[in-house]
Amino acid sequence: MKFKILLASVLVIAGCQTTKETTQVDTNQQNTVVEQPTNTSVVPVAPIVKKPQPVVVKLTPQQQQDVWDRIAMQITTKIPNNKRVQYYRNWYLDNPRNLEIIAQRAQPFLYYITEQVEKRGMPLELALLPIVESSFDPHAYSSMAAAGLWQIIPDTGRRFGLKQNSWYDGRRDVVKSTTAALNLLEYLNNKFDGNWQQALAAYNTGEGRVFSAIRKNRAEGKPTDYWALDLPKETSSYVPKLYAVADIIMHPKKYGFHLAPISNKPVIEIVKPGVQMDLSIAAKFAGISISELKDLNPAYRRGVTAPNGLNQLLLPIDKVKRFKRELAQNRNASMVTHHHRVKAGESLGLIAERYHSSIKAIQKINKLKTTNLRIGQSLTIPTSPISLVNRQHRAAIKVEAQHYVVQSGDSLWSIARKHKTSINKLKQLNRLSKNTVLQKGQRLKVSTTAVAKKTTAGRKTISYTIRSGDSLSVIAQRYDVSVAEIKKWNNLANSKYIKQGQQLKLIIDNRKVKA
Repeated sequence: MKFKILLASVLVIAGCQTTKETTQVDTNQQNTVVEQPTNTSVVPVAPIVKKPQPVVVKLTPQQQQDVWDRIAMQITTKIPNNKRVQYYRNWYLDNPRNLEIIAQRAQPFLYYITEQVEKRGMPLELALLPIVESSFDPHAYSSMAAAGLWQIIPDTGRRFGLKQNSWYDGRRDVVKSTTAALNLLEYLNNKFDGNWQQALAAYNTGEGRVFSAIRKNRAEGKPTDYWALDLPKETSSYVPKLYAVADIIMHPKKYGFHLAPISNKPVIEIVKPGVQMDLSIAAKFAGISISELKDLNPAYRRGVTAPNGLNQLLLPIDKVKRFKRELAQNRNASMVTHHHRVKAGESLGLIAERYHSSIKAIQKINKLKTTNLRIGQSLTIPTSPISLVNRQHRAAIKVEAQHYVVQSGDSLWSIARKHKTSINKLKQLNRLSKNTVLQKGQRLKVSTTAVAKKTTAGRKTISYTIRSGDSLSVIAQRYDVSVAEIKKWNNLANSKYIKQGQQLKLIIDNRKVKA
């Protein structure tokens, strides 16, 4: 019995020991998991920071580098994809050289025109209108007598303030014609109650014709939108051409056609010399070719700026400082010039005398430090433009008119032929309209004769060599003589043409010519 109790006690003790050991093991395992070794360094975990997304700055139309992009971003007109637009879009895409040439011509002017359209809040596709009108050719002239980038006809030009005379044609003045064209477009848009398509059609063919087409459709119960109107063929294709160009410029990737970029900044500047200038001298002062200057200033008809205050010039903006500096240094040099190639035996004094100039003036404009010349050397010879003295002299000239009394059976043609003049001259002298009917006994001016009050003392004969761009009227104006006198002195009565290098005899009043 004692043995059994002892055995049971031993087993209980052993069981307790076994349980304790097991618990100790578990405790040790927990310590292994929870406790950090005292000799292990702690590495801090860096917080996760998200990288900032790059901020995309959207440039405004005015901040674009290319004017084409500036225009494209602001065209809000919904371009229809009808057959007419498709036809001209395909034509432009099939003839890419056409738009390439236009882009070259537009380079000096597109920024300026775009800026003017923006200032007025007009649809930006209107800046592209010269593409359709003139292919951006500043010298463009149509069979209907429309002229310039905007193809403005004479009467419309005068109506919108564009001066036109023998010296200057404002329709070819890029700045003034742009103002006139945009004024006209605004006027037409108001007339057609804000309908730009009808306004554009009226710009092309006249408002009366468009109103007539609208009235006709309305009377027949037809739509009166532009696309439904019965208009001349040219007018029916006018808006589609503009829209086709606009669509191509708006979607260059879509059509795989990119126009040569045009810098989105001013490239030309208006300069007012304050004096009449020979364009060849102006070009020389600016350091550009005469052809470039004429392309920027196609309004001047005679190779010189006008004498009556119309003498502003458009110049490349980076040439303006040079032009002003040269003009200031040569303010007293004549602005009307001749070109002379030095021949054997000629001296600067002899050349100056021949052209009624001065040695100093020739040296100054050609930047000659000495009077030494070499055979074949090309010189620019300055002579005086129309001066105040000349104008006073003209005021002292009495004009006597010859008259003719209309007989039965007479016509303007027969009267003009009889008096060796033209119908246009008769109309001008007598202020006749094209519908004027002559009346028997009517008194008409048939010619005018200028009679100088002063004698011909002080007149001198010179020899003039015709240069490129000359005409008898230009030469006559330069020396204050008449075309008839030049023809008489040189037996040119039956000759219609003069040629470069030809020698002309001129009898001039050297009191009017100064260096």
